[in-house]
Order: sequence, then structure tokens, then C-alpha cells
Amino acid sequence: MATERSHHSARLGLTAPAVASRAVGTRWFSARAIGMHVTLAVLVAGCAVLCDWQVHRALSGNELSWAYVFEWPFFAGYGVYVWWRLVHEQPAPTVPGSVDTPSEEPRPAAADPADEELAAYNRYLAELQAAGKPKRW
Repeated sequence: MATERSHHSARLGLTAPAVASRAVGTRWFSARAIGMHVTLAVLVAGCAVLCDWQVHRALSGNELSWAYVFEWPFFAGYGVYVWWRLVHEQPAPTVPGSVDTPSEEPRPAAADPADEELAAYNRYLAELQAAGKPKRW
């Protein structure tokens, strides 16, 4: 597979840095990633404004505000951490129409009405899963 990929890249005239650049471009500039970039910018800017506000309150004599002076940068840092993790996570590839069900031994039909309700509910959930569209974030 690796040689197939390298031959394909060579036919297109792509070098290893170009292939890596294309992979990074799809990761950083997808619709999902751009939404996360905007959210991060708003979050960090909001935390900076709130930190500045708390500094001014603390310097004017409000002692409780000193705790918030250090809390808002922590929230901004945590937001950056979460953003980084979400941008770099690799979503599991999904195949449309496939339903992952564990293989079980066939059981005899249950006489309990609660089991029949549960079986009907599980069939309903399987139908929803099979008919559903995969998420595209």
C-alpha cells in the first residue's frame, strides 16, 4: 500500500512534503476545523477581556477578583488544549449503510413480553442506524 501511494504521488508529481502539506491542509481548513478556529478566537478573546476586567477590579480593592485574574487565563489555555485535540483527532471512517452489531448465538424466542418489547426496540434502533446519514462535521 505504501509503495502504491508513493507511485501514485510520483505520477502526480508530488513530493513527500507536498503530500504532507495536502494532508495538513485538509485537516486545518475543513469546515469543521474552521468552525473550531473561529470558536477558539472568540473564546480566547473573551477570556482576555474578562481577565483584564478582573485585574482592574482586583486593583481597585476587590480581593475575590484576584482568583479570577488567574482563572481566566487557565480557561483560555484549556480551550487551546481542547481545540488542538479536536483539530488533530482522526475521526473513525464510517461506511454508509453498515451497522456494527456483535455476533451472538441465536437464542430461542422469549416468552417474556418485556423481552419482546426490548427486541422490537432494538430492531427499531437498528433501522434508524441503517437509514441514518453519517455525520459530516
